Amino acid sequence: MDTKNLAIQSVDVFVVGGGINGVGIACDAAGRGLDVALCEMKDLASATSSSSSKLIHGGLRYLEYYEFALVRKALAEREVLLKNAPHIISPLIFRLPHRPHLRPQWMIRSGLFLYDNLSKRVSLPKSRKIQFTEKDGLNNAIKAGFEYADGWVDDARLTVLNAVAAKENGAKIYTQTKLVNAQAKGGQWLLMLEDQTTNQTFYVQSKVLVNAAGPWVESINDIGNIKNASQSVRLVKGSHIVVPKIHDLPEAYILQNEDGRIVFVIPYQQEFSLIGTTDVEFQGDPHQAEISAEETQYLVDVVNEHFQKQISTTDVVHSYAGVRPLLQDEAENPQAVTRDYTLELVDNADSAPLLNIYGGKITTYRKLSEAAVNKLKKVFSNLAPTWTKQAALPGGDFDNKETLSTEFNQEFPWLSNTLRQRLVTNYGTRARVFLSPCKSLNDMGEHFGHEFYLTELEYLIEHEFARTLEDVIWRRTKLGLWMSTEQKEKLSKAIVKINQQNL
Repeated sequence: MDTKNLAIQSVDVFVVGGGINGVGIACDAAGRGLDVALCEMKDLASATSSSSSKLIHGGLRYLEYYEFALVRKALAEREVLLKNAPHIISPLIFRLPHRPHLRPQWMIRSGLFLYDNLSKRVSLPKSRKIQFTEKDGLNNAIKAGFEYADGWVDDARLTVLNAVAAKENGAKIYTQTKLVNAQAKGGQWLLMLEDQTTNQTFYVQSKVLVNAAGPWVESINDIGNIKNASQSVRLVKGSHIVVPKIHDLPEAYILQNEDGRIVFVIPYQQEFSLIGTTDVEFQGDPHQAEISAEETQYLVDVVNEHFQKQISTTDVVHSYAGVRPLLQDEAENPQAVTRDYTLELVDNADSAPLLNIYGGKITTYRKLSEAAVNKLKKVFSNLAPTWTKQAALPGGDFDNKETLSTEFNQEFPWLSNTLRQRLVTNYGTRARVFLSPCKSLNDMGEHFGHEFYLTELEYLIEHEFARTLEDVIWRRTKLGLWMSTEQKEKLSKAIVKINQQNL
């Protein structure tokens, strides 16, 4: 790259990838005194990190594959995240119906006992055996089962809030920005970046390059001409469907099919049930991943085998598919591939350090991020101590949603109950940033439908890196489930107008 006469920004650490691992690392590193920048070629959480089952869990089914260390680590993190992000993460009770093809009940009970005790429980109840009633809506042949606790998370917002925290600790976050060239030069990385909106290029020099590109981790190594990376990833597609809610209970269900696959049925956005996931080997561009007709039918069939209320493919109101970059191992089937992670620090001939991130799961992102930055102590001897375990994510500095909702009701009595609850759940205390200047709904500006107003939109663009309609209605909120075509068009025009004003 010829960079003569060009202004080149210089940083300590440059992170490629705006998924949960990338923003987690950027957040951790920035909070420990490093000068950090991150690029994401599309929107934050635009691929794998917004396409999960939206669970903070130890992974009960991983016990079948003897992943005890991973489960223990994830269970411990479950408690940390429940405390640090009480707005976007909440406890969720799971019910596991017992059927003849499953293991004996005593064996399942033993597995749940292990799940309860592999790590200390603080906020969640222990598992128990239960009898089902008509209220459960299960078919009449299913009489008994088990109940245990895990957590639910808005995965995309978890990603965005880590990016917000990174920025507030001094990191520079470049969305819609692609890494197009990387050269190790004089012991540092010279990076060429391209703004995908303007097609303009700019350069950054960094002491360390962190490759947290998820499904694209190997292609980033190709860009950097890295030949001595020892690990590789196995791409596995997981798909989900959303249907009108199957039952009125607050619990989720974990269904084990006769083929051994696990399917979750999770209460979703008050009016729906989220059903997934599948495990299918994937090739191609992860951004183009979508659910197949076969996967849709499979999920429908599993649900219909368990519940009295029957659904069909025509009931699907929304679907999504994400590609998990799992660490390559010797497992024969995709569901047995490990969900653990590996961090590989590679020094090339010019001694420009590269840290490759392989694998991982959303529940352990914080531990992964902390471990990744710890590896950089070889480069940065004055690295500050770890800090994220005790730090609330933006908006999470409160005890419980009920108390915060009561406070909001006193401060903003003109909010409807539904809008107040949505704002508490999405933003926590940060909702005050755009609510406090308002004295009534009229002060919130233009209404785009479903209680979404201009002042909230401006907040998302100014503070949460939203740039497009999809960013707003699917990753910052889930309003895409309700908005009409006309409402989306109106909102899209407003986003374009605000973006133009910000140029």
